[in-house]
Amino acid sequence: MTAQTPLGGPGRPVGANTVLFSPLPVADAFAQLARCGYDGVELAAIRGMCEHLDLGRWQEQVAEIRDLSEQHGLGLLSMEEGRLDPEQLEPGLAAAEALGIPLVNVGPGGKSDEPGALESTIDKLKVGAKMAADHGVTLCVKAHVGAAMYNTQTTLAVLDAIDDPAFGIDYDPSHIMRAGEDPAEALRAIVGRARHIHIRDCPAGVQGPGPIAQQACGRGVIDLRAVCDVIVASDYQGPVVLEVIGAKPDNPVTDLVSVAAETRGYLAAAFAGARAS
Repeated sequence: MTAQTPLGGPGRPVGANTVLFSPLPVADAFAQLARCGYDGVELAAIRGMCEHLDLGRWQEQVAEIRDLSEQHGLGLLSMEEGRLDPEQLEPGLAAAEALGIPLVNVGPGGKSDEPGALESTIDKLKVGAKMAADHGVTLCVKAHVGAAMYNTQTTLAVLDAIDDPAFGIDYDPSHIMRAGEDPAEALRAIVGRARHIHIRDCPAGVQGPGPIAQQACGRGVIDLRAVCDVIVASDYQGPVVLEVIGAKPDNPVTDLVSVAAETRGYLAAAFAGARAS
């Protein structure tokens, strides 16, 4: 049987982070995302937010995760571990190696424009990249509002300092927009080193990413079609993954599924339009 072309086009699988379904067990997250028609998943291993992969006992979950991936036809595209702390990162990288997950995403930490913060983040990322290489995995970091690496300028400074094949950028247009930049232009500046893309929309005038419904692609103010145009025009090769945070136990499952399904449709149309132009 011929493999199905990914939603984003050759080399660009479209997935979703299981954190969207944080109130549910991991098996239910896989099932819902498969029903929505995604190519794959990003496993949430985010301490304090969503631990669909529990890094304190990940060995016990390897068989289950592999079975879920095969059962639902969802590739294991990436893992979000979140932290640069070596004691937390090491089991995340080991779990990724065991599961065949090629990319592990972390945040930069530190505080924006604080003296020495960016340099400290760079030092930690260099150590993390060497750890990732030892496991045959790529470590990715994204610009994050309030962190030491938070915009294009600081991202380029990190890239200038770290020339390691086991290191790359996880681009997120919502954080770039909240840093006051044009997301499509920002992506053009770093796309050559992008290895992973988190994608979600964002309403105007909010400190965080906004309500769950408004993180669905097409519901906020970000021109995500322009972002998809850059992705295709640059021939970016890697996952494009919906990351929606903030689900609460009292959120109806139908609301979470709606976000996933609506975004899947939006991205399929946006990528098809970008390829046709």
